[in-house]
Amino acid sequence: MQYDEIYLIDTWRILVREWKWCVTALLLVLAVTFAFLHTISPQWEATAWIQIGQVDTAPPGQDPKAEPLQRVLTRLQLEAFQRGVLQRAGLVPRTREAALYRKSMKLEPQPYAGPLIKLTLRAYAPQQAAQLADATASELQAIHQAIEAEPLARAHARLDELRSELQTALADRDRLQQAVASAGKSGTDALTASLLLAGRNGEIHNLQQAQSELAERLSANYTYGTSLMWPVEVSGAPVFPNRIAVWAAGVVLGLFLAAMAAIARDALRRAAMARSALRRGVQPNPPATALTP
Repeated sequence: MQYDEIYLIDTWRILVREWKWCVTALLLVLAVTFAFLHTISPQWEATAWIQIGQVDTAPPGQDPKAEPLQRVLTRLQLEAFQRGVLQRAGLVPRTREAALYRKSMKLEPQPYAGPLIKLTLRAYAPQQAAQLADATASELQAIHQAIEAEPLARAHARLDELRSELQTALADRDRLQQAVASAGKSGTDALTASLLLAGRNGEIHNLQQAQSELAERLSANYTYGTSLMWPVEVSGAPVFPNRIAVWAAGVVLGLFLAAMAAIARDALRRAAMARSALRRGVQPNPPATALTP
């Protein structure tokens, strides 16, 4: 413990003696920190939640989604897709804004929530961050609309076909009911008409059930397009640089370098004194930190 106390005292004396070097080093680091904070462009972060669209008319066992989750994640990272997003947002691909968009994009899949994709990206302005997030969702939505167009058209055509068949079956049932009524309660014609009416009623029931089921699967609960689940959220303040953290790091680094500068200056001073003493033929005094018990 005695050596540590002596060492701390000697260090403090060095810092006091070389205070000009301490202050110079500290001010230099603080000046660099100030210049960094006032020259670096601030960055805002946008967060968006994208829901993958689906057409719920796929065969049993098949994924009704426009694309599987992993394929969507891969698509979002393709250069061609990102180039389309930048064009949609009105940005030139070879700019620092475009480079920041590519570098800062982060994707977090949520397979058990839709699935959903949490998208975060950064831009040099809050409006631009929101615009890029919207453009990313819109570009993906346009691609999925093209993918879903054919199965959706087939499903609606099938629904129209079921409705037409149902109308025809209802008209036949009305005709058979009139035939049964005109034939009376006995006779071969009445029996035949009754059997045909019963068969037509069963067919109408099946058609109504199929129409109702297909219409339900095409409703907004089960068939929907790729879209943003909620509006894009943009950070209220720049996420980079963090001014408090940068200033704290600058102060800590400045104090450290100030101490190192003072110790280095003291070592140079002692070395110069030792060389001067040797030239005069005088034995130099040992440093205070070399005391022995």
